[in-house]
Amino acid sequence: MVNTLPNIYLFNPTCEYAIANGQASWQPNKILQKMESDLASLPLFFGKTEDYILVDKLPSTLFTNSLKEFGFEIPHFINKKEATTNQNFTSLKRNKLLPWGWSPAAHKLLTPLKATCSEEFKNSSMINWLPEYRELYSKKFASGILETLLQKYPCEHFIPENQLTEICITQKEIEILLGKWGKLMIKAPWSSSGRGLQPITKTPVHPKVWERILAMIKDQGYVIVEPYLNKALDLAFQFELKKGKVTFLGFSNFSTDYKGQYNGNSLNGLPDILDNKVVEFAQFIPEKIIPPLIRILESTMLAKSYEGFFGVDTLIYRDVNNKLKINPCLEINVRQNMGLLALEFEKIIHSERKGIYRTYFKPGNTFYQFKKEMKKKNPLKTVNGKIESGFFALTEANEDSLFGAYLLV
Repeated sequence: MVNTLPNIYLFNPTCEYAIANGQASWQPNKILQKMESDLASLPLFFGKTEDYILVDKLPSTLFTNSLKEFGFEIPHFINKKEATTNQNFTSLKRNKLLPWGWSPAAHKLLTPLKATCSEEFKNSSMINWLPEYRELYSKKFASGILETLLQKYPCEHFIPENQLTEICITQKEIEILLGKWGKLMIKAPWSSSGRGLQPITKTPVHPKVWERILAMIKDQGYVIVEPYLNKALDLAFQFELKKGKVTFLGFSNFSTDYKGQYNGNSLNGLPDILDNKVVEFAQFIPEKIIPPLIRILESTMLAKSYEGFFGVDTLIYRDVNNKLKINPCLEINVRQNMGLLALEFEKIIHSERKGIYRTYFKPGNTFYQFKKEMKKKNPLKTVNGKIESGFFALTEANEDSLFGAYLLV
């Protein structure tokens, strides 16, 4: 018998910052709160009609009808505050709580909903937050997986060991690596979507740059330091972890700017503008990475402590001899992620068309204004219920929406 109890979804992409802080009472700053609020409906693309999405503002029927046209199931929407205080809702029998990512703050928010969850969920490791989970969500954990992968499963195409991530707690340590590698990428241990990154590509290093790096160290205890590589392509492998077993779901190509911040995902294959050699490399390299990566991850504490989706970001780059190489485990995102959503969006695009999935934010311009301009420039054309070309908004564009998500085919 199919379980039709509802799952409860929450969009909280600031979960890594909440983990870094460690306090259950942690709140994101105002602009990040606005981002979470404007994009709160995004988990609906994972949901079924019986599920619930926690939001700050209920979406309009006009918006949800635009999604129904493409066959998306529309879950229920409920205000966050009402969901955790309304006795009729808190007493409702449910299956699982599925935030975008877990953190002490997410557990505090969702605690009123735990009592009536399924026995399977209540008996899982996700029912409570334990202090030892913190490191599993850090970039330091990913660097340990990378080191194991290189030692146990060496491959000529993998990044060499002399370019492995380093942990630094002082400016002096970073300066030594700057002398060794020439250019650096500095990362906060807990951050997401390309935030918490600081490239160093010029010397002498500007005092403001050192200020930002030392502030990261003060805030999170240390920084992750990597060589700044000559990037050719970003790839993310998507997995699900359930009862200690890892299942591969597919891979997605995402793009970032020069600072490493997330720009969007390619849909229906790699971009046409890519060099053929990069495409060939990207097509054969997953078989070198995925089986050993699964074996390693299944032997870690992550397999015992987590259930749900996660993504492994990789980086294809050109070395000093212009030879293609890959960092096979750049980061592990222990949460739902944009790459997973991209796999869902490919289902509504015409099979012979390519597109991009992007999130929007431009200070001084609203998503409402952007949508009006894009619809005019790129009118939507569909064939047999699939998008053939044009612009399609994936989140509602109200006059006060600063953030949004969309497809462009």
